[in-house]
This record gives sequence, structure tokens and C-alpha cells, in this order.
Amino acid sequence: MTNPIRPLLSIAVVGAGAAGTLTAMRLLRHAAAHGGTSCQVWLIDPEPTGRGLAFGTDAPHHLLNVPAANMSAHWDEPDHFTRWLDRHGHGEVFAPRGLYGRYLADSLDVATELDGAPPLLRIHERVVGISHDEDADRSSLALRFETGQVLRADAAVLALGNFPPDQSWAPPALRDSARFVADPWAPGFEAAVAGADDVLLVGTGLTMVDIALTLQRPGRVVRAISRHGLVPQPHAASLPAPAETPHLDAHGGLADLRRTVLRHLARCRRTHGDWRPGVDSLRQVTSALWQQLPPADRSRFLRDDLRRWETHRHRIPPSSAAVLQEAVDTGRVTIGSGAVADATVGADGVRLVLADGRVLSVEAVVNCTGSQSDLTRVDDPLVTALLGAGLAVPAPVGGGFGTEADGRLLAAPDRAQAPLWTLGGLRRGDLLETTAIPEIRRQADALAVTLLSRTRTLTPAGG
Repeated sequence: MTNPIRPLLSIAVVGAGAAGTLTAMRLLRHAAAHGGTSCQVWLIDPEPTGRGLAFGTDAPHHLLNVPAANMSAHWDEPDHFTRWLDRHGHGEVFAPRGLYGRYLADSLDVATELDGAPPLLRIHERVVGISHDEDADRSSLALRFETGQVLRADAAVLALGNFPPDQSWAPPALRDSARFVADPWAPGFEAAVAGADDVLLVGTGLTMVDIALTLQRPGRVVRAISRHGLVPQPHAASLPAPAETPHLDAHGGLADLRRTVLRHLARCRRTHGDWRPGVDSLRQVTSALWQQLPPADRSRFLRDDLRRWETHRHRIPPSSAAVLQEAVDTGRVTIGSGAVADATVGADGVRLVLADGRVLSVEAVVNCTGSQSDLTRVDDPLVTALLGAGLAVPAPVGGGFGTEADGRLLAAPDRAQAPLWTLGGLRRGDLLETTAIPEIRRQADALAVTLLSRTRTLTPAGG
């Protein structure tokens, strides 16, 4: 693919899920608001809809895990999503995720029509490699597609979203079996387990809730296990008053921080009658606290505290919790602790031996362990190519890429830093709290400002 003469700045956004859509949208809005900013934006994703994993579902029971009032695509217009819901005849506090996907698509379409907005060019391709010409004055990136074609750009944002779950916990006999669903979000999932009356879900987090609600029915038993057996807590039936963000410091180490946070939550329970405002009040300081911890304490937190933190921080709608509880009460769903140690696959099903010696016999096993965050174990050609070429490095602890404060990818010590940025879950190792829309929209906005400011340092093509 040969580009025509380009405007001042050509920006490629790789991935058109929520993070990529928000980035493209903010680029268009900022460029339109500052007339004369000359750029073009490429939005690249192999899927025509570009709704991404989280918001590609059309199941009505797959709900947002955040109230609609906090889900605006724009941090500077907090009621943008609720106004959109009102215009479309919806008043849900926790709207269906597929509906939110429509909202993001509509919002991007509106941004393309703004006076002065630069062109948004969509390409339905998969990017499998990126090279960097360190000596080029312009368009120093070459993005290679699966088809072999190449697109040149001045800068790129990697909005790659969620990767398939890790399968390393599954014994080889299970991984190689047709009775194992490696990724419940892959096409054909429900057909793969349609005839199974006894299904095991490995993982008890947010993915488990969605899949259990999808699969549970009379005559079928859905079993869910995880190492801790912890399930996401529900949101309060009515939104409590917010708590003030506390002044915390993590320089004293994880043990001291843990005690301080628990005291803060206890105070919030006494003051508000609920622990939830206390957890929510930590949102503004979580990343800063994470960055103050030394690597050993970060690793210790991931091992000992992360699962309990996530079940309280990332909650489910009260209606989802009620349906799940009803399924548990009637025996259609069971939830407990356990880890798979061995598996034998036969003609009638799978015999599983758990680490504590218990034996389960089921007809299908579904991997609900959540997105793989260790990029050294991700089966993705672009990620593998970037790490192999030294254009990116994995974060030392916690997963994702190593990044600078603005999301720019760190390069290997022997490589020049390329004009590559990222956001969302790919910054987990550096920020910890980086997967929800309120965090991603802020990152997308800051990225748009950063990238458009580069127009002051570049000269026009051919100039």
C-alpha cells in the first residue's frame, strides 16, 4: 500500500475496541477544536464492527459493571452517555454492554462530522509487525499487515485490548480436547457446550459471572472454581455518597499500606454504612500508590492481595448478582475454591483431579481465567514482533508493556525509542488501575494532546 502525499502528521490507531475508538475520537475532537491542526488518523482493526471484546456482546444480561453516570466517553462531558441513553429511550443504571458499543460507534461517527475534523480512514486489516526507521525525518513507522501490505505513519497508538486467557493451568490432555473451551469470547462458544449438562468454569471473576449467567438453565449444572473461590461483590442497590479521597503514602511498604487502607475502609463503614465509598475513593490514588511500591512489594501484592482487591474494586450490577445468587440457591450454579491438577478425557466427558485430591466429572470445561497480561506468553504476532525487535519491553511486574508516564513504549537498551504509544490494559504493570473506561478515556485524551502537539516539531511531507 503506497500512501499519497500526507498532511503534517499521520497517526495510526491499532485496534478499534473501546480504547482505540476513544483515542481516535479524542484526536478528531482536539484537532477540530484547534483549527489548522493538520493530521490524518488511521483506525485499523480486522473486525468491521470494531466494538472490541468487552462491548461486542449483544446478550442483554451482559451488563456494564459501572453505572451509566460514570461511563461517558468524554471526561469533560460526564453526562454524555446518560444523555445518549435518554435520547435512545433507555434509562438503565447498568446498561447492556452491547448498547455501550453502539454508543461508542455513534460518538465516533459524530466526531468525524465536526467542522475542521481531520479525515478518519478505516482499514480492516490485522497488523502483524511494525518497523522503525531511526534515521527518517518523517513517517518513521512501517506497519505491516497480515496481507503483506505496508502502511507508513508518523506515530502509532497500540490499543490492542484484551488477549485470550492463559491456558497454562490446563493439563495437555484437556487443552487438546474438543471439550475444552479455551476462550469463551471466541465465536461458537455456546455451540461448543450446547449438549453439555455439567460444565466446569475455571475462574470466578467477571468473566465467570457473564458465562455462568449465559449457560445456567434448568437441567444443567455450572460449576465454577478458582484458587481462592472469590466472586465479584455487587454494587449497592442505591449509589452511596462518595467518600473523600484519602491522603496515603506507600513509601513505607506494602504491609504498612495494607493496614492504612483497612483503617480507611473501616472509617468509611462507620461513616457511610458501607465499604464501597471507601474503595471507590482510592481510585484517584491507586496508580500513584502502586508506583511508590518497590518491585518486590508489587509482586507480593499481585500474589497475596490482588484477587481480593479486584472482587471489591470491580463489582457487578445488583441485578446480575441477584440472578447469580438465585442460580446458586437452586443448584444450577456452584462456586468454590480449587485448582485443576490433572485431567483425563474420555468419550463421555472429562475426569478432573483437583489439587486437594477431589475428583470432578464434567462434560465440558470453559476457561474463564481472564485476559492474559504477561506479554511474553501472549500468542500475538504483533506483540511478539515488537518484543523481539526491541521496540517494546514487558513491564517488570504486573504485565503489559513498559511505558513512560505519557504511555510511550520503552525500547530495549540498544534500540532507539520509536513513536509508539499505548493505553488501557497494556499499561497494567505501570499503573495497575487502567482497564476501566474512566481511566482509559483520560489516557486517550492525554494521548491525543501529546500526539497532536508533535505537529509543532515535524515538517510537512516533502518539506
